[in-house]
Amino acid sequence: MAVRAAVLPAIGAPLEITAVDLPDPGPGQVRVRLAAAGVCHSDLSLSNGTMRVPVPAVLGHEGAGTVVAVGEGVTHVAPGAPAVLNWAPSCGRCHACALGEVWLCANALNGAADVYARTADGTDLHPGLNVAAFAEETVVSASCVLPLPQGVPLVDAALLGCAVLTGYGAVHHSAKVRPGETVAVFGAGGVGLATLQSARIAGASRIIAVDVSPQKEELARAAGATDYVLASDTTAREIRALTGKQGVDVSVECVGRAVSIRAAWDATRRGGRTTVVGIGGKDQEVTFNALEIFHWGRTLSGCVYGNTDPARDVPVLAEHVREGRLDLSALVTERIALEGIPAAFENMLAGKGGRALVVF
Repeated sequence: MAVRAAVLPAIGAPLEITAVDLPDPGPGQVRVRLAAAGVCHSDLSLSNGTMRVPVPAVLGHEGAGTVVAVGEGVTHVAPGAPAVLNWAPSCGRCHACALGEVWLCANALNGAADVYARTADGTDLHPGLNVAAFAEETVVSASCVLPLPQGVPLVDAALLGCAVLTGYGAVHHSAKVRPGETVAVFGAGGVGLATLQSARIAGASRIIAVDVSPQKEELARAAGATDYVLASDTTAREIRALTGKQGVDVSVECVGRAVSIRAAWDATRRGGRTTVVGIGGKDQEVTFNALEIFHWGRTLSGCVYGNTDPARDVPVLAEHVREGRLDLSALVTERIALEGIPAAFENMLAGKGGRALVVF
């Protein structure tokens, strides 16, 4: 069956909206009709080569939809069921999984090298980050499909697949923000806005949003920011001034640039925690001297997929949505058609905030 999809023909090439032929789901596979897919900065990083992906490929790793068909052996979802796509399923067998660190699964992205569909002329296509959500329908491994709990709108649920899990996990699992602590969030894009909401849910007393764009202040404050700082050479100094010259207990960097990682570190109090969520290129080098590492006693940590276990955390997030603590729609700045993805990429490059949501 042919469906429309956004195909990346080669690294650095523009996306092509075209028809692709999807097979029926085989054993252990599920076919999903997408309701929506989020346009994440990671998709841009895949398209420009910052992160590697086999090509040609259909990108898109943040999506939700309805199960259309299941292959042999699939029992946890059935046709007609709403579902969230999980781009990094854990294998349960590798060393990281044995330690309970499923977000570091060594085999999570093995499926990205598979051929999952073909173009009309027979060219093999790979599923970008396993799930190929920039398409009307997709066929994925059953491990990439999570049942969507009740009470979460299907279109908005797409954001649970990456932005919200990452932001929530950065606050609750990586940085482990405690009630009353102060938090700075660097970057007010989709993940940053989810991080701000999560810091509010965690009970942070002061939440400082940092971004280069003054236009993002309203979005950031609506998400939970108590203060807004425009990124500059004096950002860390301004944050310390807002926190009794101490710095924040926790900084979360959601940009992936050396300058913002360094600023997040400098804005963190002595003994505080700096968590890096943003994915930067190899050219983004951050330097520290040995004395400052000793003196400040800060913890600097990376954060992959929010250090989350999606099977465990999606139901928790759904409860926050049902209770009104988490507003998924507030993370969306525009709803677009499939053809609008290239323009959404340009908006990300221009530093425009929020999340573009492809609605099918």
